[in-house]
Amino acid sequence: MATGSPNSITDVKGLRGLSAAFAGPHAWCNEKMLLSSDLADGIPLTEFFASGAFDRALSTYAATFDDSDRRAVASMWSLFYFSSLTIPYVVAWALERQMLPVTFDEMTVALSADGLPRALGVPAPGVWSDEGGREIFSALQPLMDEHLVRVIGHLKAVGGISPKLAWNNAAVYIDYALRCAGTEPLSDQADAMTRLRLMPNGTPNPFFDCLRHEEEDGARVCRRKICCLRYLLPGIPSCGSLCALPSQRNQ
Repeated sequence: MATGSPNSITDVKGLRGLSAAFAGPHAWCNEKMLLSSDLADGIPLTEFFASGAFDRALSTYAATFDDSDRRAVASMWSLFYFSSLTIPYVVAWALERQMLPVTFDEMTVALSADGLPRALGVPAPGVWSDEGGREIFSALQPLMDEHLVRVIGHLKAVGGISPKLAWNNAAVYIDYALRCAGTEPLSDQADAMTRLRLMPNGTPNPFFDCLRHEEEDGARVCRRKICCLRYLLPGIPSCGSLCALPSQRNQ
């Protein structure tokens, strides 16, 4: 990957945050993804997921729902995790061609008092590259292979949720980021992400058919294939038209 002009790693010294893309409507990303050196209470992900800390975090979060269905708790936890991970990653790539280093073994996580992930730490600002142009799988491959696969394995083993559900949870935020990142939404790439059964390298696409765009009352709506189970948690509102379950869309 190229690291030369106009952007280079040395340019980061002039940035206010991890990425120049984290400004304006995306300024909130500065609170969700930081340099690990700036995340004082961050725990290495390898330690967090292997030491029992993840299990304790789920139990802490479950206590806020009177110990509701463990799968629903894990699924909701993953929504907070995936939004903090995937939206900043996609926004930095879409707006700045900045590839944030999201290798699982090199990142940290900090938690809120309720056990939810508050922020994620990366080891460096990464590199800038135009390689692959706007081809979505070229951009997502590091995120998928070096991070999502690992976390989704822990979500299944400790939280009890299926990989298909976890991939669907991640797809929602990637789709959102692609469509909202800039003045020219990458809707064609968002469509390709869920429309193609196989990725360009010939391997099965875990995002295939996770989201469907349908016409409803004259409007185009995005709909999940698999429900995130939030309806099993008291006090959590429905995700509306996005929900896979017709009975839950107006709750």
